[in-house]
Amino acid sequence: MLGRRQIREKVVKTLYSYYQNPLKYDILEKNMLTEIDKIYHLYIYQLNFMVALKELAEKQIEIGKNKYLKTDAELNPNQKFISNQVLKKIEENRERISFTSKHKELQWEMHDDLLVKTFQRIISGKRYKDFMQEDNLSYEEDQKFIGKLFLRYIAENEDFHEHIEEKELSWSDDFHISNSMVQKTIGYFKEHEESHTLIRMIKDREDEEFARKLLRETHHNWEENEEKLEKRLENWDLERISLMDKIILITGITEIDRFPLTPSRVIINEYIEVSKVYANEKSNIFVNGILDKYTKELNRI
Repeated sequence: MLGRRQIREKVVKTLYSYYQNPLKYDILEKNMLTEIDKIYHLYIYQLNFMVALKELAEKQIEIGKNKYLKTDAELNPNQKFISNQVLKKIEENRERISFTSKHKELQWEMHDDLLVKTFQRIISGKRYKDFMQEDNLSYEEDQKFIGKLFLRYIAENEDFHEHIEEKELSWSDDFHISNSMVQKTIGYFKEHEESHTLIRMIKDREDEEFARKLLRETHHNWEENEEKLEKRLENWDLERISLMDKIILITGITEIDRFPLTPSRVIINEYIEVSKVYANEKSNIFVNGILDKYTKELNRI
């Protein structure tokens, strides 16, 4: 499971979409839950990409073995990459296999241009070459290598980012969330433990109710909380605030008012981080100032 910050992000993005293109509330809520579900599809798609890299490496080894005239490297191929313990755990994960079997569109073809180009970049890189030359690699070293490989060639790969945006438009906004899910997955795998489950953004009914309630309360009490925001602006007109900043602040005010068990500093810090993802460069300072002032006026702990 991820933290609730990602749920807050989806609520903010859903409201931003609503104020650009209003629609009935029940459809709005349904759309939000659908968009949250799509993040899991992206997560599986990225895990499948890593498995496909392993399969491509195996295919290259097999091609070398079947050549009529073989080099020493083809006769005795280096199998450190395809034997990587963490990569094998991803490949053998039952939840990934089961979900992919029901969603064939999340599979990768061996001749996919992005897959082949990424594989060629990996095997020509220094990190890969150094890894392949190491003897007696530990589980921790395997884990570290796969983590860095994912970061360099998938999470930070502009071509991969463009590809997913073309495949599913909403994935572009959620790429950072899925990247975090994959990184946590790699870190969670244990050497002597089988892992049959994966990370869900919403782990249970409590998380789902949090998402529904935060969206509902922010939407239904918008005008009231907009007035609260306006009263706390200094040397600013409400109309001068960007739509995204306004949504972040009003959602934050709503959570401060309607979720009394969550400490105010936790709420403020969460919306500061949300603003760093979706708003402009100085929005986090603005968000911190307004929400901090609001909680102090309420004497809210």
